Amino acid sequence: MEYEGMPLNWSDYYICAFEKLNEILGLNLSENDLQESVNILKSYNPRISKREYEISPEVIFRDAISNWGEKPDINRVIELFFNSLSLKANIYGYSIELLKKCRAFGMKTACLTDLPNGMPDYIFKPAIEKILPYFDLYVSSQVCGARKPNKCGIWRIADVFGIQETEILFVGDEEKDFLTAQNAGCDFAYISDFLLFIHEHSES
Repeated sequence: MEYEGMPLNWSDYYICAFEKLNEILGLNLSENDLQESVNILKSYNPRISKREYEISPEVIFRDAISNWGEKPDINRVIELFFNSLSLKANIYGYSIELLKKCRAFGMKTACLTDLPNGMPDYIFKPAIEKILPYFDLYVSSQVCGARKPNKCGIWRIADVFGIQETEILFVGDEEKDFLTAQNAGCDFAYISDFLLFIHEHSES
C-alpha cells in the first residue's frame, strides 16, 4: 500500500500539519515555535536519522512540542497532526488476490511494516483494514520495537509461526526491505511495477 501523493520522506509536510494543529487548538504559536517543532520532529525521522530502534509516538511528540508554552493533551496532538495531513491510503489492486492465493496454497502470511515517524498503530491500521484480514500476523515497528533493515521483525514472525528465518520469503519494494531479508538470512522478492524479481539469499 501507499499513501496517495506522499513521498517516502514526509518531513516537508510537517510544517503544514503543525500550522493546522496550531489553528485548530488556537495556540497562537509563532513561526519560530512551529519551525522548532518541525526541526525536532525531523530529528526523529528515520529517513534522516537512519535509526533502527522504534520510539513511541508519545515520546516523539512530547519532545516536538516541548517548546510550546501551553501543552495540549499529547494524544490529541498526535491525532490532529496526522489528520491534518489528509492521508488517503491506496491498497494495490493485486494485493488481496495474491494473499488469497497464498492461503489457498497453505502458506502463512505476515505484514511487516515500518510506521511513519511518530504514527501510532491505532492511526495506521484503519488505513489497511481491507487487507488486514488476509494476513495471519501483523507486525509493525512499534510491535517489534525495531525498524527495517533491523532483522527483529523477521525474528518475531519466525518465532510466532514456529519456523526458521530461512523458511521465510520477504516481499518488499525498497532497498531497506532487501537489507532486512539479507540481515535475517531469508529469501527476498522485490516488487516493482507489479513484477516480482526473486533474489535467493544464497546468491546475494
